[in-house]
Amino acid sequence: MQVNQDDVEWTDYEHGEQTFRRKQLSAAAGAEDLGCSLYELPAGNRSWPYHYHTANEEAIFVLDGAGTLRTDDGERDLRSGDFVTLAADEGGGHQVVNDGEDPLRYLMVSTMIDPDVTIYPEMEKFGVFVGDAPGGREGRSFHGYYDIDDEVEYWEE
Repeated sequence: MQVNQDDVEWTDYEHGEQTFRRKQLSAAAGAEDLGCSLYELPAGNRSWPYHYHTANEEAIFVLDGAGTLRTDDGERDLRSGDFVTLAADEGGGHQVVNDGEDPLRYLMVSTMIDPDVTIYPEMEKFGVFVGDAPGGREGRSFHGYYDIDDEVEYWEE
């Protein structure tokens, strides 16, 4: 199926420095196993909190603007035309930061493997997603966010 980005509505996200907008292009086109969203990140803001997925590989393609990509290896400059892959493990940890003066526009592409566990090391949390991958399009049969240090015994005594 085909869709034009002009026909897809923006969804606004705002939580402190995590302020951005997103168009879920693959959802609008009816894709099932491939995720693709157009992001617009205003100057001085950040995308989602620093995280990595355990099941889903992601990639970023910068369309316009410049910023910084925080990764497991440190920070890298991002500029128009850059393509970055992010592995489905700790080495794929990332957060996009617009430390420039103009909006940063990029595509985020991902596999849509379900279930997925997403780790947020700086928040000391993890998320579990069953029934639809993170960034998914339909209702989930189970999902939640938990503290990394929470631990219970398998058997109750």
